Formats: sequence, structure tokens, C-alpha cells
Amino acid sequence: MDTPHDSRHHALHDARTGTCGDAYAALVQEHRVHRSLYTDRAIFEAEMNTVFGQTWTFLAHESEIPNPNDYVRKRLGLRPIVVTRAADGTLHAVLNRCTHRGATVCRHDSGNARRFTCPYHNWTFANTGELVGVPIVAGYGPGFDKGELGLGKLRVETYRGFVFGTFNQALPDLKTHLGQAAAHLDQWLDRWPGAKLVVRHGATKLRCNGNWKLVYDNSADGYHPGFSHLSLLRMRKDRYGGGVDMQWVSGDVDAGLQTVTDLGNGNTFLDQRAEITAYWPQAAPMPGENAYESTLRARLGDAGADAALDMVMGSGMNLNIFPNLLIIGNQLQVIEPFDVDHSELSWYATSLEADDLPPEITALRMRLQEDFPAFGEPDDLANFEACQEGLRIAEMEWVHTGRHLDTGREGMTPEGLPTSVVSSELPIRAFWKQWKTLMNGQPARIGAAPAGLCAGDDA
Repeated sequence: MDTPHDSRHHALHDARTGTCGDAYAALVQEHRVHRSLYTDRAIFEAEMNTVFGQTWTFLAHESEIPNPNDYVRKRLGLRPIVVTRAADGTLHAVLNRCTHRGATVCRHDSGNARRFTCPYHNWTFANTGELVGVPIVAGYGPGFDKGELGLGKLRVETYRGFVFGTFNQALPDLKTHLGQAAAHLDQWLDRWPGAKLVVRHGATKLRCNGNWKLVYDNSADGYHPGFSHLSLLRMRKDRYGGGVDMQWVSGDVDAGLQTVTDLGNGNTFLDQRAEITAYWPQAAPMPGENAYESTLRARLGDAGADAALDMVMGSGMNLNIFPNLLIIGNQLQVIEPFDVDHSELSWYATSLEADDLPPEITALRMRLQEDFPAFGEPDDLANFEACQEGLRIAEMEWVHTGRHLDTGREGMTPEGLPTSVVSSELPIRAFWKQWKTLMNGQPARIGAAPAGLCAGDDA
């Protein structure tokens, strides 16, 4: 008879080999998940082919490639890709790997090019992926077909400037994947009616010796800020007094007005907006802001200046789009897995372009967006790395995800979406539900299931 340890061992084997219909049931439970999901290399490699590749994954923003023939290098899981805008304005995403010997074709992070030439043997590809040039082509026989040797291509769709890609041709459209997240993305984009979002200001890049899922776990975690970011909060309060940005994350946050919501398909939302009585007055102070504010009030009047200045402070929204796009305040954070215990995070600052929005707003907004990646995110990275270290301990197997699961604090939004108080781990449970659905959809691998549990019993 199997012991609980045997059951988990069989479950891990099944998860690695894909030999059971629900290979992850014993590893992803309602109130906990197994540590191996963060530490097992075989599971990580399966994720890179299934989560990153078989569902819609954020690639880039259209404003990064505004002109015909612009391109930008990105990643899809472990795959280097190039996102391009062709001469006719259409968007494409191609694998950055020559079909000849496998060398990286495009070796610049961004630029403008109609074609990419591999430096190794000068095979040349159109920015839409087709092979268009081969030196000394007579060296290949009559069966050589350039049409079969173009760069690998992704299926690409966009929503309001956000570019997503997948290899799955049978997947429902992007709007279906976004589901209720699309309406929240609309709210985020429409704070200044008619404004155009611009993501063309470089990025703050951070490296973490932790599994990529630790970052997503944290993305709608309203339980940690008052503890993890205490030094930042204390400094702001001591220096500037109460009522400054993020002060609402201290104390008993469940007695406050913040909420978390499961938007479906692994997408989640943390809403702080009810705590923000006035955006600009609650923004963290910045050097030079008084001069800018005085200029705007003289030019626009108090009402106009107040409305414009509100665009400087973060939106009060943490919108997380499975599996790798986190919209935090005014910024985009993109999760990039590199290994089972190595992830990189790119924080992209955003600005707004509108005829009726003064350029001073961009200057202030850019300065404020330097704040959290520099002073808050290092706290989170330290926690992710500490978690990764602790999860290597084999004798302690479980990660608890059951906060507010049975306290009666979960309810439904008017749209029928599960919601709860801000410290609930509802968003983590929503992530793992979608993760398990995708991972169980892997093609079956050759091999018989081991004797005993087929990942179904409670461990």
C-alpha cells in the first residue's frame, strides 16, 4: 500500500512523464502546492514548452516598434524571438534562430531592418521570416527549397497595442484568453481619454535566483507589502508624513477597502483604487515637483492641473495577465524565465501621448516610475530568493496557499467573478488552477504509468 510519500513520488513521476490524465492533482491541491513545482527541472522544461508556447503570452507593445521595418528582440520562455513590424505595417514574431546551423540571426536589441542576415554564412531572411537569400546557392541540389527554410513563426494577435504570441494554432483568440481582464485593461488605458500609451523608455532589468512562479505568486499578494516593504513605508512616513502612496498597505489590510479578484484563465487583479482619495496629493514626493506643479496650475488652472497631475501617480491597479505580464501602477513588469531557479524581470516605464496632456506630466511620471523598482522591488527579490532556498529542503514538502479559503471572506463581483479581501491567496489559487489545466494538456509521452497512485489521492 502506498504511503503519502509514495503517492507524491508517483505524482511527481507522472507529472514529469505525462502518463496520467491529471498528473498534477496530488501536487496542486486546493490549499497547498508541492515544493517540486518550483524546484524540479523536468517540470520547468515542460512549462517552457506548454505554458510558454501553448497559450497566449505577452511579447511586446506596439509602441516599441512604431515604424515600418522596426524590430525588437524579446523572449518566449527560453526561446529568443524577434517581434517585427513589416513594411506594410503588419506585426510578426519569428524565432531568432537560423535554419542553417542554428546561430542567432538578429544580434541587436532593437532597430529598423527589412531583412536579417545571419553573420555565420550570410543566410538572409525577410523581417516576416521567409528565407530570401543563400550565398553560392548552386552548392545545394535540386531538392533545396528556400520556402521550407524560413524562420519559425508564431501566431500573433494584439489587444489595444499589447502584442501576444503562441505556437498553438487551435487556441481561441486573444480576446477569449483575456476575458474579464480586457475590461480592466481598458480601465487602465482609458484613465486619460484619447491618450496613447507609449512603452519606449528603456527598462529596469533585475535578476533573481528564484523560480518564475514565485514572481507571479507575489503579483496580487496584498498580504506582504506592510511587512516586506516596511523600511520603504517607514522612510516615506517619517520624511513626508501620513497619507503618502502605499500607506494603506500597513496594519490590518483586510479591514480596508482593497480587494483581489480572480478574472479567469489565470488572470488576476488587485484593486487599491478605493483607498486613493486623491491621486496627485498622495503621490510620493519628487525633486522639482513644486516647480512643475506651479507651471501647470498657471497654465491650466487648478481643475485642469489636478486632472493632469493625477496621471503621474500609479493607477492603483495591479492587473496580472497569465503567464508573464504584470501591470503595476503605471508600469509593465514582464517575467522572463531562464532556468528553474533563475528569472529576470523587466520593468518598462510608460508615458501617455495626448494633445491635451502637457509634456511636464511625462517628466514627472517618468521620475516617479524610478521609485518602486529601485526601492521596493529589491525587497521582493530577496524574498523570492529566500523562498527558492527554502524550497530545496526535501523534508518540508508543501507551500500553503489557503489564506481566506474558509473564512467566509470570499464572494462574487457583480460580474460573477470570485473576489476577496486583499490578503486572500485567491489569486495564487487562480494561477495554479490555470497552470494545471495547461500542463495536463501536454501531449502524452511514451511510457506506462507506474504502479500505485495515478496522482489522484490526497497526500
